[in-house]
Amino acid sequence: VTIIKAAQTLRGGASTTTTTNNNNNNNNDSLSPKQNRRLQPQKLPQWSHKLLAGGASRSLAQALLYPVDALRTLAQTRDGRTLSTVGYDALLRGCFQTSSFALFTGALQFGIFEACKDRCQRRFADGGALLASGIAAAGSCLVSVPQEVIKQRLVTGVYGNFREAVGRIWREEGVRGFYGGWKPTVSRNVPFVVVTFSSRELVREKILEWKRMKRRLTSRDERKVGKETSGREVARFTALENLAIGITSALIAGVVTQPIDVVKTRIMTQAASNAVPYKNAIDCAFTIWRTEGWRKLYSGFAQRSIYMCGLWGITFSLEPVLSGYLEDKSCN
Repeated sequence: VTIIKAAQTLRGGASTTTTTNNNNNNNNDSLSPKQNRRLQPQKLPQWSHKLLAGGASRSLAQALLYPVDALRTLAQTRDGRTLSTVGYDALLRGCFQTSSFALFTGALQFGIFEACKDRCQRRFADGGALLASGIAAAGSCLVSVPQEVIKQRLVTGVYGNFREAVGRIWREEGVRGFYGGWKPTVSRNVPFVVVTFSSRELVREKILEWKRMKRRLTSRDERKVGKETSGREVARFTALENLAIGITSALIAGVVTQPIDVVKTRIMTQAASNAVPYKNAIDCAFTIWRTEGWRKLYSGFAQRSIYMCGLWGITFSLEPVLSGYLEDKSCN
């Protein structure tokens, strides 16, 4: 219909356009309600907004904090590599390429979580958010594991650039090479994302309770001047509040999962070391404990805390803004 309108306008057929519109209206009136719904533009589902907004915010946050994550990787290597040994360009080596993976990682995390949360909560009540975040974490590992393998080998100097990394891993190790260390990665990501998203929901609820209490205390004064805070305004979080929620959630999750992160890094980067390779994740953990002490399992904690708190703080701050923008565009 739009094409016909445009063609008729170019020919100056205004009267014909009116006739066409009337005919279309008559045709639409004769259609069933179900057929009319099909002709109307459909809104995107809520989870698709979260998918797009979560992916974009995660990718941007990871790119901004890439140098901090590079320092964390070096601090966890077996032979204690530093910037002086791998070169200062390691701080940005592969930044753009691997951060593009984060677009899909964040999209899967937020999209799966939002798609599963309501169903899981209907079936498992309070445990629904935990289950949904676990499913989201496991699903995002399809993208996050290859990203981690490539990124950490670039940072530690195993490969010189992204193209070399992908080519050599493919030729020498095949598809499995991109998923080296997937078990400790999944073992870290699932509890980390579960704790992060669960902590986020808990902190958000506490903030809402505080806001409702504050609203009840001030509603009497607001009514005196003819103004009252709406429930929607109470439920809305500011960018600063979302930033604080993200930092708090990531810090809690980081303390819980730090030893697993060290084991994951050691396995993924052991190709850069001349030491005897670890047999598996359990052997790696016990070897570190026995030969280096339990504190080594928390090596790089400061760097990782800065990285993860910044990553999730920025992500949780940007995601609601982008989601709101997409919802407004969808409504318009």
